[in-house]
Amino acid sequence: MKSPSFADLSWSADGQPFSTQFGDVYFSRDSGLEETRHVFLQHNDLPQRWAALQPGSRFCIGETGFGTGLNFLCAWQLWDRVAPADARLHFVSTEKFPLSTDDLHRALALWPELQPWAEQLLAHYSDLAPGWQQFSLADGRVTLTLLVGDLLDSLPQLDASVDAWFLDGFAPAKNPDMWQPALYEQMARLSHQHTTVATFTSVGDVRRGLQAVGFAMHKVKGYGRKREMLAGVLQQPSGQQWSAPWYQRPAPPADRARTALVIGAGLAGCSTAFALARRGWQVTVIERHATPAAEASGNPQGILYTKLSPHQTPLSRFVQTSYAYSLRLLNEVLEPGEDSWSACGVLQLSTDDKEAARHRQLGEQGYPSSFLHSVDAEQASALAGFGVQRAGLFFPGAGWASPPMFCQALLRHANIRLLAGSAVAQLEQGDGQWQALGADGQCIASDSIAVICSAADSRRFQQSSHLPLKSIRGQITHLPATDASLGLKTVLCAEGYISPARQGEHHLGASFRFDRLDTEPSPQENLSNLEILTSLSTALSTALQPEQYDPAQLTARAALRCTSPDYLPLIGPLTDADAFRADYAALAKDASRQPQTPASWYPGLYLNTAHGSRGLVTCPLSGELIAAWVEGEPLPLPRDLAEAVHPSRFLLRQLIRGQG
Repeated sequence: MKSPSFADLSWSADGQPFSTQFGDVYFSRDSGLEETRHVFLQHNDLPQRWAALQPGSRFCIGETGFGTGLNFLCAWQLWDRVAPADARLHFVSTEKFPLSTDDLHRALALWPELQPWAEQLLAHYSDLAPGWQQFSLADGRVTLTLLVGDLLDSLPQLDASVDAWFLDGFAPAKNPDMWQPALYEQMARLSHQHTTVATFTSVGDVRRGLQAVGFAMHKVKGYGRKREMLAGVLQQPSGQQWSAPWYQRPAPPADRARTALVIGAGLAGCSTAFALARRGWQVTVIERHATPAAEASGNPQGILYTKLSPHQTPLSRFVQTSYAYSLRLLNEVLEPGEDSWSACGVLQLSTDDKEAARHRQLGEQGYPSSFLHSVDAEQASALAGFGVQRAGLFFPGAGWASPPMFCQALLRHANIRLLAGSAVAQLEQGDGQWQALGADGQCIASDSIAVICSAADSRRFQQSSHLPLKSIRGQITHLPATDASLGLKTVLCAEGYISPARQGEHHLGASFRFDRLDTEPSPQENLSNLEILTSLSTALSTALQPEQYDPAQLTARAALRCTSPDYLPLIGPLTDADAFRADYAALAKDASRQPQTPASWYPGLYLNTAHGSRGLVTCPLSGELIAAWVEGEPLPLPRDLAEAVHPSRFLLRQLIRGQG
């Protein structure tokens, strides 16, 4: 069943899609390909501009109305033909009503010439939930960021510098809500002097609206039977409004070498290293243990857990956006299999009537059924293969993965080297390099930037010692599978979870302990984990017969998760805490002040930590966010979410609350 937020299409006899919502075609019936090339590629001068790019350059296109993806694929085809091999294309597009997967397959089949590019997009595309969707394509050479929703809501949250605009969408007469001064103002905000724009329409209101925000517009010959269209360039950038300096982008050094240190080889560190490596950075990952994923990322099975809120809290929005990207990256780097990962689905069972109501509310919010849908107890039992007593939510694309295997797959990138068995005691900067020093003061490695990904241990460095990180102990129990329990088809979760069998074992857990910070397995926590089993499914408990086991004899694994006071991770650049308190001390008396003093960033120092029990879901996108901060790329999150996970948020709160 389609979500009501999908595009509603009808199809002509010759296979052309038509929007019944807007009563308009998606592209010229004469030749959509040639129309795109004429309007958007030629009149943004892209063939000439891209051929003249320097090696390693970046270029950003902003588009209104992704539609069938035709403009994107045509641009990508041209990019591959004329841009330098190591240049990177960022394509940011808005879409209120995305096509379903089936409709996109059908639409793109119209263009055999684009098949090599369409196949790559379709391999990553699924029915899109509302929000921001990040796609890394062509081994990271092309990034597509889709803002699913009303563009007048999403564009104000975009942090990007656009080089060329594809002003597309259904005709102004058919879609007047889009063609508004607010859109043109956002286009100007996101542009720089010499940003170009092209659009198929020549409507006077559009031309005057773009001129009013600083674009010099002119009419040129349209495509085919269309007499005229508009093209232009931004000559007068709009005046920039005040923005909080503690969330602004640090300026990168002019001649910085593209080399990076990543401290920690758990999911956060490996995701960060991979995101930088696929952008051409040479990355050294330093891990104090003999192998990667030796601490909280070392559980044999991790669950793609996506607990959402119908109230769209920052945590819920962050998890939802991260979940979709995590699934794409898993599909890209790790073959599904009985040892590696399985998209077997996750059943989130309601724990009480209040949660059942919340699950029903989420199921009614217009998500694609392939993303989530509510189920009653009978439907849940059929999906699980065992009787369950409660209703809940089913996430068909979710499942379990082996975090150590995921980490190893990410570290296999040719631009990454791992230094295992090396503990970093200090970070020092000098001569434009960050040096990782051991306890003996000797340099382990040095590179132009450093990213701390060491969970709660991230506080051991002087530069990050102010961060309010805390550890929470968690233990999982390994339960031997039986012939009957092998029939479990999905992950079951509520107060805890149990996974389908991997290598002859189910994994059950996980405990949350605040009173212990050791990692020695505990019989008491094994016992509490076993008690979770009955609450999930009495039928499954009967199949596993947990009462036959002595909790003290069961295999278990305990580790320390890292979290923050607001349970959101910390991802972004690091500032000097003492300088922050001095520079913005006035906020303690008046939080409405708008200081102009730039933040005192540690040049080239970043943090990625505190993912709690959600690291398998949130770490892959966190790597993309770090890379976007480092490279000056469009952020893959709405600006308010990027600020919600920014490391500086706690310094700001402490000042305002008089705790600085």
